Amino acid sequence: MTPTRVINGVMPKINVYLPEELAEAVKAAELPVSAICQRALEQSVKRATAIRATVLGDLDTDDPTAGLTHFTERARTALKLAITAARGAGATTVGTEHLLHGLISEGSNLALRILRTEELDPALVQRTLDLPEPGAHDGPQASRFGADAANALELTAVEAMALGHNYVGCEHLLLGIVAEPDGAGGRVLRELGLDARSARKAVAAALSGYAHLRAQAPDPTAAVSAALTAALAPVVARIERLEQRLG
Repeated sequence: MTPTRVINGVMPKINVYLPEELAEAVKAAELPVSAICQRALEQSVKRATAIRATVLGDLDTDDPTAGLTHFTERARTALKLAITAARGAGATTVGTEHLLHGLISEGSNLALRILRTEELDPALVQRTLDLPEPGAHDGPQASRFGADAANALELTAVEAMALGHNYVGCEHLLLGIVAEPDGAGGRVLRELGLDARSARKAVAAALSGYAHLRAQAPDPTAAVSAALTAALAPVVARIERLEQRLG
């Protein structure tokens, strides 16, 4: 275990505030709160450090996503496609519009199902981005992430941690893009009707449905995948109705 700095014989403290019901449940379960928090914070610091090293580093490497070991293979592929799109368009940096392009171009991830559940055709989103056609460009090619993309990637990790996930997938990348306020990618999504709140609900519903189907069928097939997609819309609709009743 990593050594802990001790000041005057006492380790530094960080206050953690919990809802009353959760605090009572933690006490009743007699959980080792300090150890759990230390472990969770260690993992979070590692993720944040890896993301910052990537977004601040030079993208001119064999694999610019190599440090993002907690990202899924599809999410890393989406980032590589984003970098390729930015360079093909002659952009000086990778922006959120390129992140969104890469996410859609990957072609087989949960984020695309979320878009369809929210009645957004990924092909329409792609067209709305209106990126320049790839071609030969004389100017310098993108060798780093822009401020908006860097912020979106940090938000991506935050969204994954908020959901209690030990990985970062394309669904979290979608949440990071739509939550980032300044980039073109989030602006396009919001203009087409997808906001951060509805996207989070759709992701939570999708993952909940996926876990249920996994429990029933340990080896998901194409039929299970289709069933998940069909199941998302009514689940999200029920959440909307409950929120309206609660006012």
